[in-house]
Amino acid sequence: MPPTDFDAIVVGSGITGGWAAKELTELGLRTLVLEAGRPIVPERDYVEHKPPWEMPFRGLGDRRATASRQSIQSHSVSFDELSHVFWTDDVDNPYTTPADRPFYWFRARQVGGKSIIWGRQVYRWSDLDFEANLRDGIAVDWPIRYADLAPWYDHVERFIGVSGQAEGLSQLPDGPFLPAMAMNCVEQHVRERMAQKFGRERILTIGRVANLTQAHHGRAPCHYCGPCHRGCITRSYFSSINATLPAARATGRLTLRPFSIVRGLIYDKERNRIAGVRIVDAQTKAEREYTARVVFLCASALESARILLNSGIGNSSDQVGRNIMDHIKWGGASGGIDGWTDRREIGERPNGIYVPRFRNVSSRHPDFIRGYGFQGGADRDGWRASLHAPGIGPAFKARLNSLGPWSMTFEGFGEMLPRAENRAAIHPTLADAWGIPSLHIDCKWSDNELAIHRDMNVAAAELLEAAGARDIRPSTRGPSTPGGTNHEMGTARMGRDPKTSVLNGWNQSWDVPNLFVTDGAAMTSSGCQNPSLTYMALTARACHHAVEQLKRGEL
Repeated sequence: MPPTDFDAIVVGSGITGGWAAKELTELGLRTLVLEAGRPIVPERDYVEHKPPWEMPFRGLGDRRATASRQSIQSHSVSFDELSHVFWTDDVDNPYTTPADRPFYWFRARQVGGKSIIWGRQVYRWSDLDFEANLRDGIAVDWPIRYADLAPWYDHVERFIGVSGQAEGLSQLPDGPFLPAMAMNCVEQHVRERMAQKFGRERILTIGRVANLTQAHHGRAPCHYCGPCHRGCITRSYFSSINATLPAARATGRLTLRPFSIVRGLIYDKERNRIAGVRIVDAQTKAEREYTARVVFLCASALESARILLNSGIGNSSDQVGRNIMDHIKWGGASGGIDGWTDRREIGERPNGIYVPRFRNVSSRHPDFIRGYGFQGGADRDGWRASLHAPGIGPAFKARLNSLGPWSMTFEGFGEMLPRAENRAAIHPTLADAWGIPSLHIDCKWSDNELAIHRDMNVAAAELLEAAGARDIRPSTRGPSTPGGTNHEMGTARMGRDPKTSVLNGWNQSWDVPNLFVTDGAAMTSSGCQNPSLTYMALTARACHHAVEQLKRGEL
């Protein structure tokens, strides 16, 4: 019989689950990782090099199948005809929202989770972020500061490999970067013109990305093929499949069990400890139990909250499921840039530019608190501009091979404030295909987020004007749907008081001390930076703390 008792259980095998597995096994713990979905074999399942003419629908997707089984998942920017297999089935995994307040819950159930299909942008937080709630009198204060997490940012970045350019900004701390990816000629021009106009207040830098620019820990550098969301057979970007799970496996202390959907946590009332985890086999629907001395929830912000709520554990503060946050997007602008018609890009750089937050950094904006950053880049119109244009024959083919003028785009990602009314609760009647109660999610933007979204258009147009762009076009899209940025967080927040938070400063449950939650659920505020690097650093830090407590007999 396979073992059922372990030193540690990790729920989830994605960004944070992989890190928990690596750290705990390397620290000597026999660790079981429970993954709800299927195993992934890169040689079989990664399809980043498959050309459109080998796809049944030539890359346009099976619209009928998508509409019937993945109508929500298809809204993700990483969803396409090939990558759809990395996203869940919406029929088997239902949830509800109010009719007038949609929320996109993007889920990926397989070994590696969403680390296979993430955007790979990695930015540190600073005390501008960790002190924000206290400074603004919003929600609760973070129980940590940048100094607490800085060595763990170092630890994570050195392992995963982050390419980027040091800029010396207080609001965006630098790290131990690999060589930066090069900006193209127009992006360099825009950077120079912005510097002339705004100095150090608004700068343009290359994105900081978990794609390798040189060989690193046995992984090959990126070869700029483009569709990272379909996998990476050369392991050139960080994912738990590519890096952390192999490291954990190398210790000989990892047990990975796919097709294991967590029904709930097993609570030992006499000891006030989590005794183990009860799972449903996704294939047979048989139930099993596994026991351990410590449990890490790394299932994603909403799934971890769902597990806690269905278990009736860890919610004395009534904060589990509350304070849902995402990043508001779809604000910004684009414009044409004259010149450089003799230049073109070679390959598909898996990265864009980044303009770090500049609002409410050195002076206060009159319309909103917090801020936003810009991502984007410059490119030339190519064959896609003629994709839906009429034409046939040699002239049409020649047009498809011709490059048009350069354009520059800035796309904003703005901070969302934590608000208790933005919450997920257990639905009274709805359950998933395995009989586990589903969530009802009620979340909407506040006036502050909407003001941030409006300002994105204004500031992006200012940047383009400084760059000498023509035909500047502010975004006409409304704000994104909450959840649509795929950065959901905040549903089991860290804090300083067990009455108002779920976790202490070590990602440890106030109520049950051998329970840790280190995915996006733990976030006390959202910042405006992509959050995965902070999740990973928090996870590594929490693992070391948990093992120290185990050694002292405190758990």
